[in-house]
Amino acid sequence: MISIREYELVDSLEQAHEILLKNRFNTIIGGGAFLRLGSKKINKAIDLSKLKLDYIEEDEHEIRIGAMVTLRQLETSSALLENFSGAVAESVKHIVGVQLRNIVTVGGTVYSRYGFSDPITALLALDTYVDLYKGGRMSLDEFLEKGCPRDILTQIVIKKGMDKASFKMLRNSAGDYAILNVCAAAKDGAIRIAAGARPARAKLAKAASEFLTGRELSEENIDKAAQMAAEELDFGSNMRASADYRRQMCKVLVKRALMEV
Repeated sequence: MISIREYELVDSLEQAHEILLKNRFNTIIGGGAFLRLGSKKINKAIDLSKLKLDYIEEDEHEIRIGAMVTLRQLETSSALLENFSGAVAESVKHIVGVQLRNIVTVGGTVYSRYGFSDPITALLALDTYVDLYKGGRMSLDEFLEKGCPRDILTQIVIKKGMDKASFKMLRNSAGDYAILNVCAAAKDGAIRIAAGARPARAKLAKAASEFLTGRELSEENIDKAAQMAAEELDFGSNMRASADYRRQMCKVLVKRALMEV
């Protein structure tokens, strides 16, 4: 169980950041959906609910998603259903149930860089960036690699232009965490393939993506790319599946996603 000594509903990002830096045990609270699953002592819980970060804005170039947007909002957003073949909305609709998706925030999910996250994999395959209060803008790929401790994620930005995308996942049962998830996306002949729940956090299959970029998406090329993705990515074992099983299923899911694209 997580224990919280103090709670602060902040009025500005500046105030939130100041409080965050005062004590290393001060923590930004997103939706707070997974608080009961951890064991941690929080000195002060910082709540961003008053900062109006629960928006999804769209223009001709990009879609901006505020940090306090819930997974349910991602699932039902017309902007996300009508763009990227609905892959972002598809990535969240199998997560437990509507009640949980009404609580979990995209900012909390992405900033925490959860390995089991489905939406992170979909976002990584797209042209996605994160905006940090102090760290500025960086690509999601870079953020997942490096992180940015003691900062606040304010919004996620998805650049438009991905013609098609497809999200695939494998679960032992409805409501369980994914054994593996995969997303493939295409833009002007370029292909991006991402896999997550390995059970490590999502990662781009760069060699497989580069192999397909500019090539015909024939079944032969897709088969080779799926094999390359399974070979270049690392997989681990846990209570849900072995590393070898994940590697074999990666080939299957990557092929299915690419065939849809």
